[in-house]
Amino acid sequence: MSESQTSDPAPIRILVDGDACPVKDEIYKVAWRHDVGVVVVSNSPFRVPVHPLVRRVVVDGGFDAADDWIAEEADKRCVVVTADILLADRCLKAGAQVLPSTGKPFTTSSIGSQIATRAIMADLRAGGDAIGGPAPFSKTDRSRFLGALDEALVRLKRG
Repeated sequence: MSESQTSDPAPIRILVDGDACPVKDEIYKVAWRHDVGVVVVSNSPFRVPVHPLVRRVVVDGGFDAADDWIAEEADKRCVVVTADILLADRCLKAGAQVLPSTGKPFTTSSIGSQIATRAIMADLRAGGDAIGGPAPFSKTDRSRFLGALDEALVRLKRG
């Protein structure tokens, strides 16, 4: 048998776009329950739990440096947690499962319309139109996220 047939698959990981992620504590709890590693990527250092499954990566301050790091690491054995639609698109193309903190997964069938909506909203803002932002983060979002992350990890473990 070749080495690729006898070697274990790559470990399942959760990659977190950490600078503005409101569900880091939830990610740690789910990851520990599933015995899955978490990599929190950010442009600036902040505290993460001291735990063998948690690693913090602080990238240089360059524009999109954290996004670039995550996109390069993303693969079919990863769940990426981000609200960034363009990063989500890059990670989906790499085969990763992608969740925003609201728990409504980004998918290959929905990402195109989400990118288009993002572009329209940016044009409206650039034109001076006053438009509202996203709805405030809620308990329902947090609950939905917990369920979605758990489901994503179960799917990855089943292969």
